[in-house]
Amino acid sequence: MKYTLICCAALGLLAAMPAFATNTVPASSVSVGSLKIEHAFTRPTPAGATVAAGYVTIVNAGSTPDRLVSATSDISAKTQIHEMKMENGVMEMRELTDGLPIPAGATVALKPGGYHIMFVDLKHPVKPGEVITATLTFEKAGKVDIGFKATASMGAMAPGGAMGGMKMQ
Repeated sequence: MKYTLICCAALGLLAAMPAFATNTVPASSVSVGSLKIEHAFTRPTPAGATVAAGYVTIVNAGSTPDRLVSATSDISAKTQIHEMKMENGVMEMRELTDGLPIPAGATVALKPGGYHIMFVDLKHPVKPGEVITATLTFEKAGKVDIGFKATASMGAMAPGGAMGGMKMQ
């Protein structure tokens, strides 16, 4: 009986630990105003990498457009909203200084090869399983904290990896 109580108490403490720890597991979705932020992830970076990217899906269930105007994170000196697109046969990446429109009733996917959050001047490499916490600020809905879990492997499109043929503006 005593052994069972100790085991139950230990399991209870283990189950409660994520509630007390920070940056352990990202939420599968977070809401702010009429916006739902889902499927946030990043990729691990190699040693010496100075940038990482965050990807997320933003669903605007409301009847009013909004705009992602900024992002901040403790992992980097700067956090920016970026766009990648093909221009004259060259992949270009540029900061969206006016933010990213989130139309009413629409879904905007920040994904590899397109819109993304750029973590610039990393303080340390992103390790597999690590969660980067960032604050996204929307023009109307306000601020929301989101965790970007490093789940995908490094590859040709990974920030800091081989990105030949890409021009940064």
